[in-house]
Amino acid sequence: MSLDKLRNLYKAVILDHAEKPRNFGKLKNFTNETTVYNPSCGDKIHLTIFLEHNQIKDVAFEGEGCTISKASASMMTQLVKGKSVEEAIAFSKIFSDFAVGKKRSEQDIQSLGDAQVLVNIMEFPARIKCATLAWWGLDRALLGKEKGEEND
Repeated sequence: MSLDKLRNLYKAVILDHAEKPRNFGKLKNFTNETTVYNPSCGDKIHLTIFLEHNQIKDVAFEGEGCTISKASASMMTQLVKGKSVEEAIAFSKIFSDFAVGKKRSEQDIQSLGDAQVLVNIMEFPARIKCATLAWWGLDRALLGKEKGEEND
């Protein structure tokens, strides 16, 4: 597959998640929640998570933001639903490393599912916070960071 066709496929996946976000909304019953905000572009994401026996039984997000932040949140919620807290934190670490250019194995990258298509976004430093916002929120909600703490 040519590089142009691959980039077009990546764009299509990102647009699909942004236009039809998975797990969009707010859970009625949740055990963990947080709101994260990107002041540089105005993206705001509110996550609600229902944990049971150390497993993410359900997760949802709502908020406003650009195509990239909404698509990334959709991809993240799809990936972590049904996973243990430890697995979700591991995915978040892989994604965060990936976002800042740290080397990860091909297997790690593929474990991110649809979120691996955001690799092209990482070429634009101003968009990294957009792509990582929901993942920071996941860490914050699962690791119990206080609401007043900084996003990064």
